[in-house]
Amino acid sequence: MLRAVMLRAVAVLSLVALYSFAVAQAPAFEKKNFHYNEWTKGRFAEVVTVTGPGKMIFLAGVGSEAEQDGSILHPGDFIAQCRYAYAKIKKLLAQQGATMADVVKLVSYVTDIRSRDDLNKCRSEAFAGGPLPVHTFLAISQLARPGMLVEMDAIAVAAAAIR
Repeated sequence: MLRAVMLRAVAVLSLVALYSFAVAQAPAFEKKNFHYNEWTKGRFAEVVTVTGPGKMIFLAGVGSEAEQDGSILHPGDFIAQCRYAYAKIKKLLAQQGATMADVVKLVSYVTDIRSRDDLNKCRSEAFAGGPLPVHTFLAISQLARPGMLVEMDAIAVAAAAIR
């Protein structure tokens, strides 16, 4: 009986030592944004790499829908819809322990290509001088809800604690 207890203790201690070694060897979390062309600087990153343990967060279809009933807020006002969508993105990320600096991929959908400059202004405000993610901009005929002028998908990767 004593021998079985000792063997279990040795096995547990071995597993703890192995886990501790693995944690010590795990790469540190690192996110890098790259610009290979001058014209992309200040607009979007061309490449974002993430190494080390991280938590991936996927946000789908964030627009100007009211959180209570899904009605479209700020009808006809692109900038207001855009700012509201980014405020929702920030809130959703915060609920997951992340910030706008953790966004690595953003896809923006607009119903009017002439909104591009307004979207760029709104995106610059939302990221407030922080690292810009990889960005895809699409003009489409309509979004999921009548009255929506802009909608965004986002992917974020935040550092995750190893447990």
